[in-house]
Amino acid sequence: MTSDYTEVFRDTEAVEKYETVTYAPDSYASRINDRQRDYLRALVRREYTANPPVHHDFACGTGRVVRALHGLVREAHGYDTSAEMMAKAAEVGSRATWHTVAGDGPVPQPVAAGFPALVTVFRLLLNVDDAIRDRAMAFAAKALPHRGSGLLVVENHGNAGSVRHLRARRHDGERWFAELSHAEVEQLMARHGFEIVERRGFSMLTPSMHGNRVARLADAAARRMPGSDAYAVNVLYTARRVHA
Repeated sequence: MTSDYTEVFRDTEAVEKYETVTYAPDSYASRINDRQRDYLRALVRREYTANPPVHHDFACGTGRVVRALHGLVREAHGYDTSAEMMAKAAEVGSRATWHTVAGDGPVPQPVAAGFPALVTVFRLLLNVDDAIRDRAMAFAAKALPHRGSGLLVVENHGNAGSVRHLRARRHDGERWFAELSHAEVEQLMARHGFEIVERRGFSMLTPSMHGNRVARLADAAARRMPGSDAYAVNVLYTARRVHA
């Protein structure tokens, strides 16, 4: 989370736009969010059969991932540099304990709430530099100190192996346009002792293609094909710590 992020989302109008425009019903982002919610809920039911996990959501924003897991976790904690984003999260009904964290300095300390745990890092990696990406993974490693601690789920909403990459040359040097390859995400996670155990794609389309009904039908068919996640624009990586 860069200082730019914090400054932008100290503006309550920017926070409101993020919640009600970016994630408006039937928008590109909200459709992907619905698919991710279904995946996360199925993941928790499958992987945490003995005890529900504690949820640590790093860069929690307005709490959409927290809301996705309501009723499936024993407690939830959201961490963000923007108090305004977390205030909006509480306003729209996200149930968690909120923690304002610094954008730099020592890696934030996860709340000591026991195990098993689930750590989520959504819509962050493309918005920050390498130092903040490593900061997020270092936080996750603190929350998940060993393989049996639980799972980490990380979002990449700009896969460099997708059709979105066709725009990369046109937007070269523009700060808002960023992308990461599967290999780069894997290397980032591996530096902090995580190995990816599952990868899932959620859309083959870019936002500009979202309004085309034929494209949406083709996207739905393509997402059912084995290996299609390699080419998805939006991808979730589920990982465990390597260390026993």
